[in-house]
Parts: sequence; C-alpha cells; structure tokens
Amino acid sequence: MWICVLKLLPAPAEAIGEDQHLPELGAKEASRLLVFQIPPEYPVLAKVNYIQGRIRVRLTVDTEGKVVNVHVLSGNPLLAAAVLNSVAAWRYRPYVVRGGHTPTAFETKLEVNFALRTNRMDLMPTQAESDFGRQVKPPEVLKRSGTSATTDASVRLRLLVSADGKVIDSEILKGIPALLEKATRVITRWSFRPARWGTLAVPWYLDVDVPVEHANVHPGVGLPQEARGAVPE
Repeated sequence: MWICVLKLLPAPAEAIGEDQHLPELGAKEASRLLVFQIPPEYPVLAKVNYIQGRIRVRLTVDTEGKVVNVHVLSGNPLLAAAVLNSVAAWRYRPYVVRGGHTPTAFETKLEVNFALRTNRMDLMPTQAESDFGRQVKPPEVLKRSGTSATTDASVRLRLLVSADGKVIDSEILKGIPALLEKATRVITRWSFRPARWGTLAVPWYLDVDVPVEHANVHPGVGLPQEARGAVPE
C-alpha cells in the first residue's frame, strides 16, 4: 500500500510591488481556488525500491487559472518528476486581489508526501534511496549546441532531466542570478542522454556549468519569472 498526501504550504499573501513579484497565496486561499486536480501517481520504480519522501514545489498560476510554471524546491527526482507531470494539468479559478477587479497571476507552494505502508515496517530497507542512487548512471550532455567560445561568464545549474532526455526543471546553484534566463535559453539547444538504472531510463538531477554572455548584467538582479521552472510538456 502507498499513501500520497498533498499539502499546500502556508505562506503569507504579498502585494505586487515595484519589483513585479507575484502575490504568494497561503494554503487555505489557494485551495479555495483549486477547481481541478490530478493526484500524482506513485512511480512504480520508486515503490518497488522502497523510495518515499516529501516533494516541495512552487507553482505559478496565470490570470486564467492555468499552471504555467512548476519548480521543484526539494525532493527525490523520481517522485519530483511525477509531481511536475501531475500538477501541470491543475486548474484554479482566476485570482483577484481583495479590492481589485481584474485577475492576477499568483504563486503558491505545495508539498506532496509519498509514503509506503506495510504490515512489516521493520523489514523495509533503511537506506533505500541512497542504495538506489548508487545504481543510477547520471544523465549526460550529448551536444552543447549554440554555445559560443567567446562567452565570458558561466552559471552552474541543477537540471531535472526526464526519462525522455528533456529538461523539465532547473535552478541556479552558482553564478549571477540575473544570468539564469540566458542560461535557461542556452540549454534548450542542448541534447541530453537520460539517467539509467540498469536498462531503464529514469528522471534524475544533473549539475552543469552553462556559459553565457555577461554583458549588461549586474549582480543582485532578481530571478526572471520565466526561469523559475517550466511546466513539462
């Protein structure tokens, strides 16, 4: 047996300021707007290998109530990919700021708990996730198309590469945050070999250094909204 518990993480609502940050809705407010959801499926490969745990994601919902961005904040890559695929199809009622008249986009956080339940919990392996990880051959970059030899800066990204070899999420690990948008555009022209567990392709994380042009970018500039995590196709 397995249990998948969805929990919207509490977060105070914020007004849109001059930096164009979206309002972030808390648990109750976001759940009242939710009109359609598909609970994430527990990946079979994760279940048979006793992998469980919590996945935290941040959602961006547009003015029509469609989820346009999903970004993984933490969690195992097998489970995270399942959450991304499911949440992409969720729908919300348009959000209108109190006292306003027109819908506005918003963000909220979601936590999904994947938990296995058996009559003999003492027989479950205590290091299932790390044992599985040691057997995985990580993803690889096959071709770095569109990369210029004259670039003068780089950004280190952590990518979530799907079993199809597509990048379905990214986050910056090192570098100027404002370069994330450029780095994200660069990797759309790259091709990847997915991770392998034996003969099976699996979603997995990959850390890469992405060269980008540094011109007209200053440290301290905030993350571009479109680079916070894309809805998988």
